[in-house]
Amino acid sequence: MIQTSDAERSQAECSAVAVLPVSAGVGRTLVLLTVFVCAACGLVYELELIALADYLVGDTVTHTSIVLSLMVFAMGLGSLGAKRLRGRASVNFGLIEVVLALVGGTSAMTLHVSFLFFGEATPMLVCFSLAMGVLIGAEMPLLMTLIQRIRQQDAGRAVADLSAADYVGALLGGLAFPFILLPLFGRLNAALLTGVVNALAGGVLVLWLFRDDLCPRVRRRFLLLSLGVVVTLLSCMAVVPPLEQAAAERIEATSSALGGSRSG
Repeated sequence: MIQTSDAERSQAECSAVAVLPVSAGVGRTLVLLTVFVCAACGLVYELELIALADYLVGDTVTHTSIVLSLMVFAMGLGSLGAKRLRGRASVNFGLIEVVLALVGGTSAMTLHVSFLFFGEATPMLVCFSLAMGVLIGAEMPLLMTLIQRIRQQDAGRAVADLSAADYVGALLGGLAFPFILLPLFGRLNAALLTGVVNALAGGVLVLWLFRDDLCPRVRRRFLLLSLGVVVTLLSCMAVVPPLEQAAAERIEATSSALGGSRSG
């Protein structure tokens, strides 16, 4: 009897043509749209960390450098780690998006809580930069696998299409954060709503477009997990006003104390 190695099975799964509920052209467009949305969410998370570091801690240049450097480094780690996940690219991508939605969506609240209880947000800032960087970095290799399963094409063209959707999505996220999300929702709610969008984008891609990759039991579990994350993020909005007020009072008290010590 011929034994098949794990590597061979993984390669077979990566190269298998996906069975989709729509045409290959529509499926490919939906994958690129998911790349667009996920890139926008990723940049919003990044800008959230920078804005909160400035608001809670100060020293914008230092903390901007920390966030950007750590996230880019972690994205490289995530890309390397994603090579082992390509065998079940659809479900692994969905899980990454759910975790990223939860981590990114709650990052602003967690930084506020850390600041209120410990008077310091930098350690959590480092942790979130690394965690989100790893998760964001793992997206592209899996999406590359998925789009090639829909329709095989030259790797260079596939990378160009994915990169274009990624960059345009990042542009949208970068513009939406200061001009739409912050004025309308504030820092904490903006992060929570971004997490909801992130979870929905990943869920639609996995539970509908690539649903034949999942057995019914896995589909049910993933649906419950995605809904649980969305409900959690929306429920967190109830504690946003008191948390923002407590943080503002803490910052004002700290500023007054520093001003009093300087004048003395």
